[in-house]
Amino acid sequence: MRDFRDAKAMAQTLREALAAKSIPLTHSDSLELIANVLGLRDWNTLSARIHSAGPPSTPAQAADSTAESPPIVTRQETAVDSATLDRYAGFYQLNDRAVFTVTPDGHHLVMQLTGQRSVQFFAESVTEFFARIVDAQVSFVVGPDGPATSLILHQNGSDIAMARIDAAAARKIADQTAERVKNQSANPGTEAALHRLIDGIASGTPNYNEMSPPLAAATRKQMAWLQPLADLGTIQSILFLGVGEQGEDVYSVRQANGATHWRIALDDKGIISTAWVTPGP
Repeated sequence: MRDFRDAKAMAQTLREALAAKSIPLTHSDSLELIANVLGLRDWNTLSARIHSAGPPSTPAQAADSTAESPPIVTRQETAVDSATLDRYAGFYQLNDRAVFTVTPDGHHLVMQLTGQRSVQFFAESVTEFFARIVDAQVSFVVGPDGPATSLILHQNGSDIAMARIDAAAARKIADQTAERVKNQSANPGTEAALHRLIDGIASGTPNYNEMSPPLAAATRKQMAWLQPLADLGTIQSILFLGVGEQGEDVYSVRQANGATHWRIALDDKGIISTAWVTPGP
C-alpha cells in the first residue's frame, strides 16, 4: 500500500490519469498537488519528511516482523481551561516578514502563519499542543506573570523559537510584507545570495555563516537530500518570478541538467533567513 513516501509515484499516476483525459500537468505541479493532498505546505516540506522517514517498505521488509519502521506517535488530547488558552493568545514573530498568530477557539487553539491557512491545534498537556492535519507541534514558554513569552514550533525535525510581540509590532510586519507582495520587486541581494547558496550546497560546503541559525540547522539535517542539486550542473540563469505571500523572493533557476524553483529571503543584516527549493519545469 502506498504512503507519503511514494509521493513521486503518486504524482506520476496523477499525470498519466490526467493525460489520458487530455489535461496537461507539469511534473512540478503534480508534486505540489500531491503534497497538498497529503496536508503539507508544499513539495519541499513533503520531500524533507520523506527523507527523514526513509524509503518505503519493500515486500521483503513487510514480511519481516523485525524490520525497523518509523515510529508512529499517537497523541491524546487533554482538556485545558479557557483561562490557560487565553494566556497563549497573541502574536509571535518568526522573522521580519512573518508572524505566527494564536487565537483561542473553544477548547482549542487556532494558529496561522503569515501567508498560510489557519490550523487547529489540540492540547496534549497544559503547554504542549499538536495539529492533526499536519505533523506539527507547538510548545509554549510561560513567564512568571502568566502569559506565554514565546513558543517553539516543532516541525520537519526542526525546533523554531518565536518570541511574543505586541499587536502593533505584528501589524507593522504585516503591513511591510503586504507592501512587498504588492510591489513584486526583488529584494537587493537575494539573487547573489541564492547563487552562493546553490553553489555551496552542490559542492557540499554551504556557508552556514550566511544563514540564520534555524536555517543553518535545517540545512545541515537535509544535506543528504539536497546533494542531488549537484547533479543539475552549473547555473545557467536565475530568473525572478515575483514575491511570495510571506514576502520572500521567488526565483526560477535553470542549470545545465534541470531546473528548480527557489524561495529566499534575507534579514536586515543580509543573512539568509528563508530558503525553500522545489522542482522546476
